[in-house]
Amino acid sequence: MQLVWFKRDLRVYDHAALAEAAGHGPVLPLYIAEPGYWSQPDSSGRHWAFIAECLVELQADLAALGQPLVIRVGEAIPVLNALLDRLPIQAVWSHEETGNGWTYARDIAVGDLLRSRGIPWHERPQNGVVRRLETRNRWSQIWEHRMRMPLEPPPTLRPLGTLSEIGGLGATPDTRDLGIADDPCPQRQPGGRRAGVVTLESFLRERGEAYHREMSSPLTAYESCSRLSTHLAWGTLSIRELVQATRHYREQVAALVQTSGQRSTWSKALSAFEGRLHWHCHFMQKLESEPRIEFENMHRACDGLRDPTPDRERLDAWRQGLTGFPFVDACMRALTHNGWINFRMRAMLVSFSSYHLWLHWREPGLHLARVFTDYEPGIHWSQVQMQSGTTGINTLRIYNPVKQSQDQDPEGVFIRRWIPELADVADARIHTPWKMSGPEQDACGCGIGRDYPYPILDHEAAAREARRRMGAIRRRAESRAASRTIFETHGSRRRSGGSSRTRTTTTKIGSKKRQPPSPEPTS
Repeated sequence: MQLVWFKRDLRVYDHAALAEAAGHGPVLPLYIAEPGYWSQPDSSGRHWAFIAECLVELQADLAALGQPLVIRVGEAIPVLNALLDRLPIQAVWSHEETGNGWTYARDIAVGDLLRSRGIPWHERPQNGVVRRLETRNRWSQIWEHRMRMPLEPPPTLRPLGTLSEIGGLGATPDTRDLGIADDPCPQRQPGGRRAGVVTLESFLRERGEAYHREMSSPLTAYESCSRLSTHLAWGTLSIRELVQATRHYREQVAALVQTSGQRSTWSKALSAFEGRLHWHCHFMQKLESEPRIEFENMHRACDGLRDPTPDRERLDAWRQGLTGFPFVDACMRALTHNGWINFRMRAMLVSFSSYHLWLHWREPGLHLARVFTDYEPGIHWSQVQMQSGTTGINTLRIYNPVKQSQDQDPEGVFIRRWIPELADVADARIHTPWKMSGPEQDACGCGIGRDYPYPILDHEAAAREARRRMGAIRRRAESRAASRTIFETHGSRRRSGGSSRTRTTTTKIGSKKRQPPSPEPTS
Protein backbone atom coordinates (compact mmCIF):
# COMPACT_ATOMS: atom_id res chain seq x y z
CA MET A 1 0.00 0.00 0.00
CA GLN A 2 1.21 3.49 -0.96
CA LEU A 3 0.09 6.55 1.03
CA VAL A 4 -0.28 9.75 -1.02
CA TRP A 5 -0.36 12.84 1.20
CA PHE A 6 -2.19 15.77 -0.40
CA LYS A 7 -1.18 19.22 0.79
CA ARG A 8 -1.14 22.27 -1.52
CA ASP A 9 -1.90 20.08 -4.56
CA LEU A 10 -5.65 19.46 -4.46
CA ARG A 11 -6.11 17.79 -7.85
CA VAL A 12 -5.74 14.41 -9.56
CA TYR A 13 -4.59 15.76 -12.94
CA ASP A 14 -0.85 16.32 -13.49
CA HIS A 15 -0.15 15.02 -9.98
CA ALA A 16 3.24 13.33 -10.19
CA ALA A 17 3.19 11.82 -6.70
CA LEU A 18 -0.23 10.23 -7.22
CA ALA A 19 0.62 8.90 -10.69
CA GLU A 20 3.91 7.40 -9.58
CA ALA A 21 2.54 5.91 -6.37
CA ALA A 22 -0.24 4.17 -8.31
CA GLY A 23 2.41 2.30 -10.26
CA HIS A 24 3.72 0.69 -7.07
CA GLY A 25 0.53 -0.68 -5.53
CA PRO A 26 -2.86 0.28 -4.11
CA VAL A 27 -3.05 3.93 -3.02
CA LEU A 28 -4.41 5.44 0.19
CA PRO A 29 -5.07 9.14 -0.65
CA LEU A 30 -4.87 11.27 2.50
CA TYR A 31 -5.53 14.87 3.48
CA ILE A 32 -4.75 16.01 7.02
CA ALA A 33 -6.53 19.09 8.37
CA GLU A 34 -4.02 20.20 10.99
CA PRO A 35 -5.32 22.44 13.82
CA GLY A 36 -1.74 23.51 14.54
CA TYR A 37 -1.47 25.00 11.07
CA TRP A 38 -4.79 26.82 11.37
CA SER A 39 -3.68 28.46 14.61
CA GLN A 40 -0.80 30.18 12.82
CA PRO A 41 -1.02 33.98 12.35
CA ASP A 42 -0.88 33.74 8.54
CA SER A 43 -3.88 31.39 8.19
CA SER A 44 -7.54 32.41 7.91
CA GLY A 45 -11.08 31.24 7.44
CA ARG A 46 -11.18 32.28 3.80
CA HIS A 47 -8.24 29.98 3.10
CA TRP A 48 -10.05 27.06 4.69
CA ALA A 49 -13.35 27.88 2.94
CA PHE A 50 -11.58 27.59 -0.43
CA ILE A 51 -9.78 24.39 0.59
CA ALA A 52 -12.96 22.78 1.95
CA GLU A 53 -14.66 23.24 -1.43
CA CYS A 54 -11.60 21.76 -3.12
CA LEU A 55 -11.69 18.70 -0.84
CA VAL A 56 -15.30 17.90 -1.69
CA GLU A 57 -14.42 17.83 -5.38
CA LEU A 58 -11.11 16.03 -4.83
CA GLN A 59 -12.82 13.28 -2.84
CA ALA A 60 -15.29 12.74 -5.70
CA ASP A 61 -12.55 12.79 -8.34
CA LEU A 62 -10.51 10.19 -6.45
CA ALA A 63 -13.63 8.05 -5.96
CA ALA A 64 -14.16 8.12 -9.73
CA LEU A 65 -10.59 6.83 -10.14
CA GLY A 66 -11.28 3.95 -7.74
CA GLN A 67 -10.43 5.12 -4.20
CA PRO A 68 -11.94 8.16 -2.41
CA LEU A 69 -9.93 10.58 -0.33
CA VAL A 70 -9.39 9.85 3.36
CA ILE A 71 -9.65 13.00 5.53
CA ARG A 72 -8.32 13.27 9.06
CA VAL A 73 -8.36 16.09 11.59
CA GLY A 74 -5.26 16.21 13.79
CA GLU A 75 -1.55 16.84 13.72
CA ALA A 76 0.46 14.99 11.10
CA ILE A 77 2.62 12.90 13.44
CA PRO A 78 -0.18 11.18 15.42
CA VAL A 79 -2.34 10.83 12.30
CA LEU A 80 0.46 9.16 10.33
CA ASN A 81 1.48 7.01 13.28
CA ALA A 82 -2.06 5.69 13.65
CA LEU A 83 -2.29 4.82 9.94
CA LEU A 84 1.14 3.16 9.93
CA ASP A 85 0.13 1.06 12.94
CA ARG A 86 -3.03 -0.24 11.28
CA LEU A 87 -2.25 -0.50 7.57
CA PRO A 88 0.55 -2.20 5.57
CA ILE A 89 1.89 1.08 4.18
CA GLN A 90 5.16 0.60 2.30
CA ALA A 91 5.89 4.19 1.27
CA VAL A 92 4.62 7.78 1.58
CA TRP A 93 4.37 10.04 -1.47
CA SER A 94 3.77 13.78 -1.73
CA HIS A 95 4.75 16.86 -3.66
CA GLU A 96 7.54 19.03 -2.30
CA GLU A 97 6.04 21.93 -0.37
CA THR A 98 7.46 25.44 -0.05
CA GLY A 99 5.22 26.48 2.80
CA ASN A 100 5.52 28.66 5.85
CA GLY A 101 7.84 28.07 8.79
CA TRP A 102 5.30 25.88 10.56
CA THR A 103 4.97 23.44 7.64
CA TYR A 104 8.75 23.43 7.21
CA ALA A 105 9.19 22.31 10.83
CA ARG A 106 6.35 19.80 10.49
CA ASP A 107 7.94 18.22 7.42
CA ILE A 108 11.24 17.83 9.27
CA ALA A 109 9.36 16.03 12.07
CA VAL A 110 7.49 13.81 9.59
CA GLY A 111 10.76 12.90 7.89
CA ASP A 112 12.25 11.89 11.24
CA LEU A 113 9.17 9.77 12.03
CA LEU A 114 9.19 7.93 8.71
CA ARG A 115 12.93 7.24 8.89
CA SER A 116 12.52 5.85 12.40
CA ARG A 117 9.88 3.44 11.08
CA GLY A 118 11.81 2.51 7.95
CA ILE A 119 9.20 4.02 5.61
CA PRO A 120 10.55 5.85 2.55
CA TRP A 121 9.08 9.27 1.75
CA HIS A 122 9.12 10.15 -1.95
CA GLU A 123 8.68 13.90 -2.54
CA ARG A 124 8.24 15.04 -6.14
CA PRO A 125 8.51 18.59 -7.56
CA GLN A 126 5.24 20.15 -8.70
CA ASN A 127 6.58 23.44 -10.09
CA GLY A 128 9.85 25.13 -11.00
CA VAL A 129 11.14 25.40 -7.42
CA VAL A 130 14.37 23.43 -6.94
CA ARG A 131 15.07 21.89 -3.56
CA ARG A 132 18.68 22.18 -2.34
CA LEU A 133 19.51 24.53 -5.23
CA GLU A 134 23.23 25.31 -5.25
CA THR A 135 23.26 28.20 -7.73
CA ARG A 136 20.76 30.34 -9.63
CA ASN A 137 22.86 30.24 -12.78
CA ARG A 138 20.94 27.41 -14.46
CA TRP A 139 17.64 27.82 -12.65
CA SER A 140 15.77 29.10 -15.72
CA GLN A 141 16.84 26.08 -17.74
CA ILE A 142 15.59 23.75 -15.02
CA TRP A 143 12.27 25.61 -14.94
CA GLU A 144 11.91 25.34 -18.71
CA HIS A 145 12.72 21.60 -18.66
CA ARG A 146 10.06 20.96 -16.04
CA MET A 147 7.42 23.03 -17.83
CA ARG A 148 7.98 21.05 -21.05
CA MET A 149 7.55 17.64 -19.43
CA PRO A 150 4.35 15.74 -20.38
CA LEU A 151 1.32 16.28 -18.16
CA GLU A 152 0.49 13.32 -15.91
CA PRO A 153 -2.98 11.83 -16.59
CA PRO A 154 -5.01 10.69 -13.58
CA PRO A 155 -4.20 7.06 -12.74
CA THR A 156 -6.64 4.23 -12.12
CA LEU A 157 -6.69 3.33 -8.41
CA ARG A 158 -7.47 -0.01 -6.79
CA PRO A 159 -10.36 0.20 -4.29
CA LEU A 160 -9.24 -0.37 -0.70
CA GLY A 161 -12.65 -1.46 0.61
CA THR A 162 -14.42 0.09 3.57
CA LEU A 163 -11.28 1.01 5.55
CA SER A 164 -13.27 0.29 8.70
CA GLU A 165 -10.06 -0.58 10.55
CA ILE A 166 -9.09 3.10 10.44
CA GLY A 167 -12.54 4.59 11.00
CA GLY A 168 -13.64 5.07 7.41
CA LEU A 169 -13.03 7.94 5.03
CA GLY A 170 -13.79 10.83 7.39
CA ALA A 171 -15.61 14.06 6.61
CA THR A 172 -14.44 17.55 5.67
CA PRO A 173 -14.25 19.50 8.95
CA ASP A 174 -15.77 22.93 9.41
CA THR A 175 -14.12 26.00 10.93
CA ARG A 176 -15.28 25.08 14.45
CA ASP A 177 -13.51 21.72 14.21
CA LEU A 178 -10.27 23.54 13.42
CA GLY A 179 -10.68 26.51 15.76
CA ILE A 180 -10.76 28.99 12.88
CA ALA A 181 -12.29 32.41 13.50
CA ASP A 182 -15.13 33.71 11.34
CA ASP A 183 -13.77 35.42 8.24
CA PRO A 184 -16.49 36.76 5.94
CA CYS A 185 -15.31 37.27 2.37
CA PRO A 186 -18.45 37.88 0.27
CA GLN A 187 -16.81 37.73 -3.16
CA ARG A 188 -14.24 35.01 -2.55
CA GLN A 189 -13.48 32.85 -5.57
CA PRO A 190 -15.03 29.36 -5.36
CA GLY A 191 -12.71 26.42 -4.78
CA GLY A 192 -12.28 23.23 -6.79
CA ARG A 193 -10.58 22.22 -10.00
CA ARG A 194 -13.66 22.68 -12.16
CA ALA A 195 -13.85 26.34 -11.19
CA GLY A 196 -10.14 26.63 -11.96
CA VAL A 197 -10.52 25.11 -15.43
CA VAL A 198 -13.43 27.44 -16.23
CA THR A 199 -11.36 30.42 -15.07
CA LEU A 200 -8.39 29.34 -17.20
CA GLU A 201 -10.51 28.84 -20.31
CA SER A 202 -12.30 32.17 -19.93
CA PHE A 203 -8.98 33.98 -19.53
CA LEU A 204 -7.28 32.37 -22.52
CA ARG A 205 -10.30 32.59 -24.82
CA GLU A 206 -12.10 35.75 -23.72
CA ARG A 207 -10.94 37.88 -20.79
CA GLY A 208 -7.19 38.03 -21.34
CA GLU A 209 -6.87 39.91 -24.63
CA ALA A 210 -5.94 43.18 -22.91
CA TYR A 211 -4.08 41.57 -19.98
CA HIS A 212 -0.83 43.43 -20.65
CA ARG A 213 -2.62 46.80 -20.77
CA GLU A 214 -5.25 46.36 -18.07
CA MET A 215 -3.49 44.46 -15.27
CA SER A 216 -2.39 47.59 -13.39
CA SER A 217 -5.69 49.32 -12.63
CA PRO A 218 -8.20 47.79 -10.22
CA LEU A 219 -10.90 49.13 -12.53
CA THR A 220 -9.96 46.55 -15.16
CA ALA A 221 -7.79 43.99 -13.37
CA TYR A 222 -10.61 41.97 -11.82
CA GLU A 223 -11.75 41.05 -15.32
CA SER A 224 -8.54 41.16 -17.36
CA CYS A 225 -6.15 39.43 -14.96
CA SER A 226 -6.14 35.65 -15.07
CA ARG A 227 -7.55 35.20 -11.52
CA LEU A 228 -5.70 31.86 -11.42
CA SER A 229 -3.40 32.64 -8.50
CA THR A 230 -5.71 31.08 -5.90
CA HIS A 231 -5.92 27.86 -7.91
CA LEU A 232 -2.14 27.78 -8.21
CA ALA A 233 -1.67 28.49 -4.50
CA TRP A 234 -3.80 25.52 -3.41
CA GLY A 235 -2.95 23.32 -6.37
CA THR A 236 -6.25 22.72 -8.14
CA LEU A 237 -4.29 23.52 -11.30
CA SER A 238 -0.59 22.86 -11.91
CA ILE A 239 1.65 25.59 -13.19
CA ARG A 240 2.89 23.24 -15.90
CA GLU A 241 -0.59 22.87 -17.38
CA LEU A 242 -0.99 26.66 -17.31
CA VAL A 243 2.30 27.16 -19.13
CA GLN A 244 1.46 24.54 -21.74
CA ALA A 245 -2.09 25.82 -22.24
CA THR A 246 -0.79 29.38 -22.67
CA ARG A 247 1.78 28.27 -25.23
CA HIS A 248 -0.84 26.27 -27.08
CA TYR A 249 -3.09 29.32 -27.41
CA ARG A 250 -0.14 31.49 -28.43
CA GLU A 251 0.53 29.07 -31.29
CA GLN A 252 -3.12 29.23 -32.33
CA VAL A 253 -3.04 33.03 -32.30
CA ALA A 254 0.16 33.10 -34.38
CA ALA A 255 -1.35 30.71 -36.93
CA LEU A 256 -4.54 32.77 -37.15
CA VAL A 257 -2.60 36.00 -37.66
CA GLN A 258 -0.48 34.38 -40.35
CA THR A 259 -3.44 33.03 -42.31
CA SER A 260 -5.77 36.01 -41.89
CA GLY A 261 -3.25 38.83 -42.00
CA GLN A 262 -5.15 40.53 -39.16
CA ARG A 263 -3.32 42.04 -36.23
CA SER A 264 -4.06 40.76 -32.73
CA THR A 265 -3.20 41.91 -29.22
CA TRP A 266 -3.49 38.36 -27.91
CA SER A 267 0.17 37.58 -28.63
CA LYS A 268 1.43 40.35 -26.35
CA ALA A 269 -1.12 39.50 -23.69
CA LEU A 270 -0.23 35.80 -23.56
CA SER A 271 3.50 36.54 -23.70
CA ALA A 272 3.13 38.86 -20.70
CA PHE A 273 1.14 36.24 -18.82
CA GLU A 274 3.69 33.49 -19.47
CA GLY A 275 6.38 35.78 -18.09
CA ARG A 276 4.39 36.08 -14.85
CA LEU A 277 4.21 32.29 -14.58
CA HIS A 278 8.01 32.24 -14.68
CA TRP A 279 8.23 34.92 -11.98
CA HIS A 280 5.80 32.87 -9.87
CA CYS A 281 8.39 30.14 -9.30
CA HIS A 282 11.29 32.62 -9.19
CA PHE A 283 9.89 34.22 -6.04
CA MET A 284 8.95 30.92 -4.43
CA GLN A 285 12.55 29.80 -4.89
CA LYS A 286 13.72 32.57 -2.58
CA LEU A 287 11.83 31.17 0.41
CA GLU A 288 12.78 27.61 -0.50
CA SER A 289 16.46 28.57 -0.53
CA GLU A 290 16.30 30.77 2.56
CA PRO A 291 13.30 30.03 4.84
CA ARG A 292 14.37 32.68 7.36
CA ILE A 293 13.07 35.49 5.12
CA GLU A 294 9.57 34.81 6.42
CA PHE A 295 10.76 36.19 9.74
CA GLU A 296 13.99 38.19 9.18
CA ASN A 297 15.18 40.91 6.85
CA MET A 298 16.75 39.40 3.76
CA HIS A 299 19.36 42.18 3.94
CA ARG A 300 20.59 42.19 7.52
CA ALA A 301 21.79 45.79 7.20
CA CYS A 302 18.08 46.64 7.55
CA ASP A 303 17.92 45.12 11.04
CA GLY A 304 16.83 47.85 13.43
CA LEU A 305 15.61 50.06 10.59
CA ARG A 306 11.97 49.71 11.66
CA ASP A 307 10.56 48.76 15.04
CA PRO A 308 9.16 45.17 14.88
CA THR A 309 6.48 46.25 17.36
CA PRO A 310 4.08 48.20 15.16
CA ASP A 311 2.46 51.54 15.86
CA ARG A 312 -0.99 50.08 16.56
CA GLU A 313 -2.91 53.19 15.51
CA ARG A 314 -1.21 53.33 12.12
CA LEU A 315 -1.47 49.57 11.56
CA ASP A 316 -5.17 49.51 12.41
CA ALA A 317 -5.95 52.48 10.16
CA TRP A 318 -4.16 50.74 7.28
CA ARG A 319 -5.89 47.40 7.90
CA GLN A 320 -9.36 48.97 8.16
CA GLY A 321 -9.03 51.24 5.13
CA LEU A 322 -9.11 54.42 7.21
CA THR A 323 -5.78 56.11 6.44
CA GLY A 324 -7.41 59.16 4.85
CA PHE A 325 -5.88 58.38 1.45
CA PRO A 326 -8.88 57.32 -0.65
CA PHE A 327 -7.15 55.06 -3.16
CA VAL A 328 -5.17 53.19 -0.48
CA ASP A 329 -8.32 52.73 1.60
CA ALA A 330 -10.41 51.64 -1.38
CA CYS A 331 -7.84 49.00 -2.30
CA MET A 332 -7.75 47.61 1.24
CA ARG A 333 -11.55 47.49 1.51
CA ALA A 334 -11.88 45.82 -1.89
CA LEU A 335 -9.24 43.27 -0.93
CA THR A 336 -11.01 42.46 2.34
CA HIS A 337 -14.29 41.97 0.49
CA ASN A 338 -12.94 39.97 -2.46
CA GLY A 339 -9.88 38.16 -1.12
CA TRP A 340 -7.93 39.38 -4.15
CA ILE A 341 -6.54 42.53 -5.69
CA ASN A 342 -4.09 43.03 -8.53
CA PHE A 343 -0.33 43.05 -8.13
CA ARG A 344 0.34 46.77 -8.47
CA MET A 345 -2.18 47.56 -5.76
CA ARG A 346 -0.65 44.90 -3.49
CA ALA A 347 2.73 46.53 -4.02
CA MET A 348 1.27 49.95 -3.25
CA LEU A 349 -0.34 48.71 -0.02
CA VAL A 350 2.98 47.27 1.21
CA SER A 351 4.91 50.32 0.05
CA PHE A 352 2.54 52.65 1.89
CA SER A 353 2.76 50.64 5.11
CA SER A 354 6.55 50.38 4.90
CA TYR A 355 7.66 53.80 3.67
CA HIS A 356 4.88 56.20 4.60
CA LEU A 357 3.68 54.58 7.83
CA TRP A 358 7.21 53.26 8.52
CA LEU A 359 5.89 49.93 9.81
CA HIS A 360 8.06 46.83 9.92
CA TRP A 361 6.90 44.48 7.14
CA ARG A 362 6.10 41.48 9.35
CA GLU A 363 2.75 42.54 10.88
CA PRO A 364 1.34 44.09 7.68
CA GLY A 365 2.58 40.98 5.87
CA LEU A 366 0.65 38.72 8.23
CA HIS A 367 -2.52 40.74 7.72
CA LEU A 368 -2.20 40.52 3.94
CA ALA A 369 -1.44 36.79 4.16
CA ARG A 370 -4.74 36.29 5.93
CA VAL A 371 -6.85 38.35 3.53
CA PHE A 372 -5.22 37.08 0.32
CA THR A 373 -7.19 33.98 -0.65
CA ASP A 374 -4.24 33.16 -2.92
CA TYR A 375 -1.65 33.33 -0.12
CA GLU A 376 1.47 31.56 -1.39
CA PRO A 377 4.18 31.90 1.29
CA GLY A 378 7.14 31.87 -1.10
CA ILE A 379 5.74 34.62 -3.29
CA HIS A 380 4.21 36.54 -0.42
CA TRP A 381 7.20 36.99 1.86
CA SER A 382 9.59 37.58 -1.03
CA GLN A 383 7.30 40.30 -2.36
CA VAL A 384 6.65 41.87 1.04
CA GLN A 385 10.39 42.24 1.56
CA MET A 386 10.92 43.48 -1.98
CA GLN A 387 8.22 46.16 -1.70
CA SER A 388 9.46 47.27 1.75
CA GLY A 389 13.04 47.73 0.54
CA THR A 390 14.71 45.07 2.70
CA THR A 391 16.07 42.75 -0.02
CA GLY A 392 19.07 44.94 -0.81
CA ILE A 393 18.93 44.03 -4.51
CA ASN A 394 15.77 45.71 -5.81
CA THR A 395 14.98 49.29 -6.72
CA LEU A 396 13.11 51.21 -4.03
CA ARG A 397 9.57 51.80 -5.24
CA ILE A 398 7.87 54.33 -3.01
CA TYR A 399 4.40 54.62 -4.52
CA ASN A 400 2.83 58.07 -4.31
CA PRO A 401 -0.73 57.30 -3.12
CA VAL A 402 -2.19 60.39 -4.79
CA LYS A 403 -0.45 59.89 -8.13
CA GLN A 404 -1.44 56.21 -8.17
CA SER A 405 -5.02 57.28 -7.53
CA GLN A 406 -4.95 59.78 -10.38
CA ASP A 407 -3.24 57.33 -12.76
CA GLN A 408 -5.20 54.16 -12.01
CA ASP A 409 -8.62 55.59 -11.08
CA PRO A 410 -8.73 59.01 -12.78
CA GLU A 411 -12.49 59.58 -12.38
CA GLY A 412 -12.70 58.03 -8.92
CA VAL A 413 -14.98 55.18 -9.97
CA PHE A 414 -13.14 52.59 -7.89
CA ILE A 415 -12.86 54.95 -4.91
CA ARG A 416 -16.57 55.70 -4.86
CA ARG A 417 -17.43 52.01 -5.16
CA TRP A 418 -15.51 51.09 -2.02
CA ILE A 419 -15.69 54.31 0.01
CA PRO A 420 -19.34 55.31 0.00
CA GLU A 421 -18.51 58.19 2.34
CA LEU A 422 -16.94 59.89 -0.69
CA ALA A 423 -19.66 58.97 -3.19
CA ASP A 424 -20.74 62.58 -3.83
CA VAL A 425 -17.32 64.24 -3.74
CA ALA A 426 -16.53 66.13 -6.94
CA ASP A 427 -14.04 64.63 -9.41
CA ALA A 428 -11.63 67.49 -8.74
CA ARG A 429 -11.39 66.52 -5.05
CA ILE A 430 -11.91 62.76 -5.07
CA HIS A 431 -8.18 61.98 -4.87
CA THR A 432 -7.47 64.60 -2.19
CA PRO A 433 -10.71 65.14 -0.27
CA TRP A 434 -8.87 66.79 2.64
CA LYS A 435 -8.40 69.82 0.39
CA MET A 436 -12.15 70.47 0.24
CA SER A 437 -13.33 73.72 1.76
CA GLY A 438 -16.08 73.73 4.38
CA PRO A 439 -18.79 74.62 1.82
CA GLU A 440 -17.51 71.86 -0.50
CA GLN A 441 -17.78 69.34 2.33
CA ASP A 442 -21.29 70.50 3.13
CA ALA A 443 -22.31 70.27 -0.53
CA CYS A 444 -21.21 66.65 -0.88
CA GLY A 445 -22.34 65.57 2.59
CA CYS A 446 -18.92 64.36 3.69
CA GLY A 447 -17.16 66.01 6.58
CA ILE A 448 -13.43 65.30 6.65
CA GLY A 449 -12.52 64.24 10.15
CA ARG A 450 -16.14 63.26 10.79
CA ASP A 451 -17.38 61.02 7.96
CA TYR A 452 -13.97 60.21 6.48
CA PRO A 453 -10.62 60.72 8.23
CA TYR A 454 -7.98 63.32 7.56
CA PRO A 455 -4.78 61.83 6.07
CA ILE A 456 -2.88 59.98 8.74
CA LEU A 457 0.29 61.85 7.73
CA ASP A 458 1.90 64.11 5.14
CA HIS A 459 2.67 61.57 2.42
CA GLU A 460 5.30 63.71 0.65
CA ALA A 461 7.26 64.41 3.84
CA ALA A 462 7.04 60.73 4.84
CA ALA A 463 8.37 59.64 1.45
CA ARG A 464 11.32 62.06 1.67
CA GLU A 465 12.21 60.76 5.11
CA ALA A 466 11.96 57.14 3.94
CA ARG A 467 14.33 57.83 1.03
CA ARG A 468 16.78 59.47 3.38
CA ARG A 469 16.77 56.54 5.80
CA MET A 470 16.97 53.86 3.10
CA GLY A 471 19.68 55.77 1.23
CA ALA A 472 21.84 56.03 4.33
CA ILE A 473 21.81 52.25 4.66
CA ARG A 474 22.33 51.43 1.01
CA ARG A 475 25.32 53.74 0.64
CA ARG A 476 27.38 51.88 3.23
CA ALA A 477 30.22 49.79 1.78
CA GLU A 478 29.33 46.76 3.89
CA SER A 479 25.72 47.05 2.75
CA ARG A 480 26.72 47.01 -0.92
CA ALA A 481 28.92 43.97 -0.32
CA ALA A 482 26.04 42.14 1.37
CA SER A 483 23.77 43.03 -1.55
CA ARG A 484 26.15 41.33 -3.97
CA THR A 485 26.03 38.17 -1.86
CA ILE A 486 22.22 38.27 -1.77
CA PHE A 487 22.10 38.64 -5.54
CA GLU A 488 24.25 35.56 -6.00
CA THR A 489 21.68 33.59 -4.00
CA HIS A 490 18.40 35.15 -5.12
CA GLY A 491 18.89 37.42 -8.13
CA SER A 492 17.28 36.78 -11.48
CA ARG A 493 19.67 35.73 -14.25
CA ARG A 494 18.30 37.56 -17.26
CA ARG A 495 20.08 36.82 -20.51
CA SER A 496 20.19 39.16 -23.48
CA GLY A 497 21.32 38.34 -27.01
CA GLY A 498 23.10 35.17 -26.00
CA SER A 499 25.28 36.96 -23.46
CA SER A 500 26.05 35.13 -20.25
CA ARG A 501 26.16 38.37 -18.30
CA THR A 502 23.56 38.72 -15.59
CA ARG A 503 21.49 41.71 -14.64
CA THR A 504 20.01 42.91 -11.38
CA THR A 505 17.38 45.55 -10.73
CA THR A 506 19.47 47.27 -8.05
CA THR A 507 20.04 50.98 -8.73
CA LYS A 508 21.35 53.93 -6.81
CA ILE A 509 18.96 55.88 -4.61
CA GLY A 510 17.46 58.78 -6.53
CA SER A 511 18.73 57.58 -9.91
CA LYS A 512 16.95 59.25 -12.83
CA LYS A 513 17.67 56.34 -15.14
CA ARG A 514 14.58 54.58 -16.47
CA GLN A 515 13.84 51.61 -14.23
CA PRO A 516 13.06 48.09 -15.50
CA PRO A 517 9.51 46.90 -14.90
CA SER A 518 8.86 45.36 -11.52
CA PRO A 519 8.85 41.56 -11.73
CA GLU A 520 5.38 40.31 -10.94
CA PRO A 521 4.10 36.85 -10.02
CA THR A 522 0.86 35.47 -11.38
CA SER A 523 -2.22 37.72 -11.16
